[in-house]
Amino acid sequence: SSSSSSSVLSLTPPLPPSVELSAVLTDTRLTLDVYQGGASALPLLWASIPGQLKGLQYLRLGSEDKPGLDDALDVVPHLTELRSLAIRYCFYDSQGDPLPGLLTTLPTTLSTLSHLVHLDLSFNQLSSLPSCMFSIPALTSLLLCHNCLSALPPDLGQLSSLTYLSLLGNELVSLPPSLGQLKALQTLDVSHNLLQHLPDEIGSLEDLVKLELSHNKLKRLPETMSLLSLRELVIYSNDLRLIPHCLNKLPLLKIDVRDNPLGQPPTPPPLPPTPLAEPKIPELHLGFKQHFCVSSAGCHVFLPGGAELLFPPGCLVKTTRLEWCEKRPERKWVWLEEHDILLSRPLELRPHGITFLKPVEVCVPYHRAKRREVVVRRFDGHSWSTLPTDLRRGSDNHSSHPGGRPARLACCSVRQFSWFMAVSCPVKDSCSVTPAGALLVSSSDPGIKLHFPPDSTVQTRTITLQVLQVSVSEVQTLCGDPQARVSPLLCLSQTPNVHFLQPVKVQIPLPPGVTHTVDTTCLHLLHGDPTAQTWTDITSQVSLYVTHLYAIFYITHFSYWLWYTTQRCVSGVVRKVYQRLKQFKVQFLVLQRKTDPSQVLLQCLPANKVEGRVQSLSEQYDGPQPSDLCDLLEGEQFFAGFERGLDISARPDCVHGRLCFEFYSSLKNLKEVYICPALGQSGPVRGQVSFYRGEIPSNLPEEVARKRKGHDSQWLATLPLRLPLNLGDPESGYLTEANLLSISLQIGQDWRVIGINLGLSYQELDRIQYKHDNLGALVLDVLFHWARGQRNAGPGAVSRLVAAMVESGRRDLADEIEDIVSIGRRKYSESLRRVGLEA
Repeated sequence: SSSSSSSVLSLTPPLPPSVELSAVLTDTRLTLDVYQGGASALPLLWASIPGQLKGLQYLRLGSEDKPGLDDALDVVPHLTELRSLAIRYCFYDSQGDPLPGLLTTLPTTLSTLSHLVHLDLSFNQLSSLPSCMFSIPALTSLLLCHNCLSALPPDLGQLSSLTYLSLLGNELVSLPPSLGQLKALQTLDVSHNLLQHLPDEIGSLEDLVKLELSHNKLKRLPETMSLLSLRELVIYSNDLRLIPHCLNKLPLLKIDVRDNPLGQPPTPPPLPPTPLAEPKIPELHLGFKQHFCVSSAGCHVFLPGGAELLFPPGCLVKTTRLEWCEKRPERKWVWLEEHDILLSRPLELRPHGITFLKPVEVCVPYHRAKRREVVVRRFDGHSWSTLPTDLRRGSDNHSSHPGGRPARLACCSVRQFSWFMAVSCPVKDSCSVTPAGALLVSSSDPGIKLHFPPDSTVQTRTITLQVLQVSVSEVQTLCGDPQARVSPLLCLSQTPNVHFLQPVKVQIPLPPGVTHTVDTTCLHLLHGDPTAQTWTDITSQVSLYVTHLYAIFYITHFSYWLWYTTQRCVSGVVRKVYQRLKQFKVQFLVLQRKTDPSQVLLQCLPANKVEGRVQSLSEQYDGPQPSDLCDLLEGEQFFAGFERGLDISARPDCVHGRLCFEFYSSLKNLKEVYICPALGQSGPVRGQVSFYRGEIPSNLPEEVARKRKGHDSQWLATLPLRLPLNLGDPESGYLTEANLLSISLQIGQDWRVIGINLGLSYQELDRIQYKHDNLGALVLDVLFHWARGQRNAGPGAVSRLVAAMVESGRRDLADEIEDIVSIGRRKYSESLRRVGLEA
């Protein structure tokens, strides 16, 4: 009724402005996990409209608000018609990983839900299974992923109707023998646990089709596993050295055995760890955007995403409130030297002015960096500095992904808080040169040596050496010389920067394929000035000779490169190769969410990461193939512009339809936006998004912009986008492609009679049936074929669809379509009222 509806809308806490009651509550479904604190709305709704709630069959609750969750659990047993109940935490940290909820138990009265068939309690803090769960007779699906379960009770066998059981990501050491009583079980997932063995009773699961055992500590499998129904067995990442003979007798079984020491002899058990005499420092596991307090006793703080902070006892005199924040990488937060790669988001720790009595360890998680050095950079508000860095794995109980390996950490010790980030750079080797001389050998390539003779300097100076490997194929392509070869690049610096009094002997490996019998007139020694980005051929100015493996020369100033080429070396070509060393081959992705094509994900990735990323997104997103290859520098700024009938919903970093990105090779470089038709656009839109190094050129003629394919000074790539088809209009209510998809899933074998009542000919229906083997795709094609024909048919498309459903005997679908349109019409009216255009 209108009176009860108005009272619900004034609930405390109220629904957020972006969430409407009609969007979370239908006749049989209530979804309260779409915003934080949603569970607290259930008791208020029960007090306002109990008659409407008693018919609920599907209920979803969040579990991040403990008082609100407890009040909601008191109401749940009264919803006796429930068929599906989900109580889980549905929010994520800055890295995209799910955070744990606060559910620890269930009320005993939950056993009154006699119709409940689906129960999802994933991502909570259950340490044991509530006893009331075993008194739910009709339960067929039970999800307990990512909780704190270390053991299962014998009562588990009472769930005789169970067909699906998931215990992924817990702390189970063993499974009870009563597991064998679950005769109807078809899927069992106990991956990412601590299982060391399986009970022999698992062989009693005669209907089991899929068994997930990956990421455990299994040393053997029982010989009783001759399960004739089993079709998929996942056992990778265990300690299995032998596969039982009973599994070889199942010809239809697919087994994944990766990362097992199959066929290897057993290894002796590790020695017990030496107990530490130091007192255990208290641990504190934080949630996203959660601040914390540290006392004089110290604390080990775990941040979402894998970062750790270690405060030793006595670092503070009194309890102090501290804060943390992960910044989006921007130029003002990130400063990189040449050839540096950003490996983490900038981590800000506040307050900046605080000083600790003892050093505090700050550990920043980072991505893998091959053949490079990882360091922590610090920004104090005025200048950047590189801190002494220790690399290690994080704590076992704080992996960045549940059940996965602990994060890689770059750790440093500080006495004051500021901004921190992990950076990889070419390995640095350094030494102090005194008047007595010195020898510096590269740790990345021992064939590279610098010998400083006695009396080469009067005052002690510090020498730093970095070695960059160069791709010969890229050099040949840029030079246009198939015979070109090049040695590693030596980046040398010194403090103070003055010439040596005696020549310094430098030894570097000959370019690959070049021998001591080479024509020395084709060898060129180049001196580079990194500041001016120029290279000078100094071959005639130095003493250069070659041995079987090395080139040796004497110099008095720094930064050198040895080339072999049959053509004259041009400084411009060398500069181009040097610039290429700092660039990454990248590709752009533009994908549309399958359930809502107006939601678009844009991403820029190094080319070697694209394939895996597309595969991981394919279930949720659809769209064009990745763009052609482009070159981008680490930290380079670029823009995405929406064109040809597309507009983008307002957001802080969007100016005139353009989004600003900054590319970092080890970060995700993605943004998710909502697009809509440009003002005045009618009908389905097939527009595009283009990427530019700078702003979109404003002086391009429209026909040129429409047909642009070549590379100009700014354009990087263009990928197409398509807005979904909408039936109807705002006043009468929309039916979108997503709506048609949900309707098609319920049509089934009635597709032909519905198609006839929609006005499709028998020939059209036969042609559609011939195209598809899959019933779902066939039904969807029928609806879309009819919908495309309604573009020029005038108003009334939605009412024609409703009438066709009624004529076909599907009054249920007709009612659902009218509900969808009614909700859309109401949303449109409310949006007009909000902006004062109702009249």
